[in-house]
Amino acid sequence: MSPAEILQILQSESPEITWHVDGDGYQYLVEAVGETFAGLNAVKRQQFVYRLLNPYIADGRIHAVTIRAFTPAEKAAQ
Repeated sequence: MSPAEILQILQSESPEITWHVDGDGYQYLVEAVGETFAGLNAVKRQQFVYRLLNPYIADGRIHAVTIRAFTPAEKAAQ
């Protein structure tokens, strides 16, 4: 899958989150910014994103994913 295809999936599943996807067809970096992550620890944030991508991981279209999930305030503080 291309980063653009993954981005399209994420945006359609959770349009309230700002998504950025980068990768080389094998390994991907997914960055997510949204209020959805307020009050969630790092594990819960990753589980949220994995839930959206799991069908594509399970069938082998996505091999490796690094997830960075932030609230808008956390992202602005970077």
